[in-house]
Amino acid sequence: MHDKDEAPARFKDLAVDAVDHQALADWWCAAIGYVRRPAADGGQRPVQWPVPISDPAGAGPLIWVNPVPEHKTVKNRMHLDVWGDPDRLVALGATVIRERDHEIDWHVMGDPEGNEFCVFTPPDTAA
Repeated sequence: MHDKDEAPARFKDLAVDAVDHQALADWWCAAIGYVRRPAADGGQRPVQWPVPISDPAGAGPLIWVNPVPEHKTVKNRMHLDVWGDPDRLVALGATVIRERDHEIDWHVMGDPEGNEFCVFTPPDTAA
């Protein structure tokens, strides 16, 4: 029995779909400083399984990079927001979809498979 004040759901993880989920997991690890989370038994997960990546400091959410057969074709309805440097992300393989301007205070970018994410200037470097 549940307490009537308890929410019907609570946040668990984030998920990103990818045709090449192994490569995209590695890209997100390089981009945001995450690492692949080892299997519970310490072994290797089958390569066709989703890849969990996590913040080694334990501060960020767990992200699952899930294999899908289809390429991305429409705008994401949900996306990641990150603090970062757009130029460095482009050097890693991201694309700029929309630059920060007088209307928005962030860059809209795409990962190597086109999944959109927003990049904000870190608060300690904001002008």
